Amino acid sequence: QVQLVESGGGLVQAGGSLRLSCAASGRTFSQYAMAWFRQAPGKEREFVAAITRIGTWYTDSVKGRFTISRDNAKNTVYLQMNSLKPEDTAVYYCAAARFLQTMLTLRSYDYWGQGTQVTVSS
Repeated sequence: QVQLVESGGGLVQAGGSLRLSCAASGRTFSQYAMAWFRQAPGKEREFVAAITRIGTWYTDSVKGRFTISRDNAKNTVYLQMNSLKPEDTAVYYCAAARFLQTMLTLRSYDYWGQGTQVTVSS
């Protein structure tokens, strides 16, 4: 069993930066692929970024602005968000997959955090 707790969300002006953190419980964190999703009001939850043993992946709209990273010693995954835009406003969720099949599909992930709100003002 893995529990995920996100933090670091908040209100920021357009062009600003935030760093989200996702702390995971358990001793097998390094064996999990980790990802960030987001859900804006009235929209479906969408893939943002993922990190696995092979590398990192991003949705096109955040490439060059967001960076996903992990610290296995701290059981934590991060999402550094720069040059934020109002359209980045959403609840951001951390997710973990023991055996990741399809990166973009929600049901590929075994565990989810409760989410953290990011609001970007124009």
